[in-house]
Amino acid sequence: MSKNVETVLKNYPNAGRDSLIPILQDVQEADGYISKEAVEKVGDYLNLPASKIFGVATFYNQFRFSPIGKYHIQICRGTACHVKGSGNILEEFQRQLSIKPGDTSRDGLFSLEVVACIGACGLAPAITINGEVFAKVTRDEVKKIVKKYQKEVSKDV
Repeated sequence: MSKNVETVLKNYPNAGRDSLIPILQDVQEADGYISKEAVEKVGDYLNLPASKIFGVATFYNQFRFSPIGKYHIQICRGTACHVKGSGNILEEFQRQLSIKPGDTSRDGLFSLEVVACIGACGLAPAITINGEVFAKVTRDEVKKIVKKYQKEVSKDV
């Protein structure tokens, strides 16, 4: 069991069901995702079955149940980005990385997520990688972006 989960739970003394979402948010912030073990520990702490915890957590798309990659790519699919071709950008990232939204590459480097809006409509189509915004992304640029981050990792080795 992650020490992080235990630490999070200590911040919620006498917590009830109404603390479930903030606890899950804090667990995800600490661990990067919500593990099965974390769900069970939170359920025990709140006296709720794991099925209830999963039910709530899966209702909200903010929660993840697997670790994200070193480089977390978010593809904006808001109206402006959609109109400007973010569907093509998503397809190209899937092709380049051989993963689907919600997945992490086998090497653990990249994870892919589709988001409703990143608030950069004037830069459409836009993506973020670990919070860094990339504006007016084209299909051709996707390959360059992937290579750039792969190079960064090879420099670290």
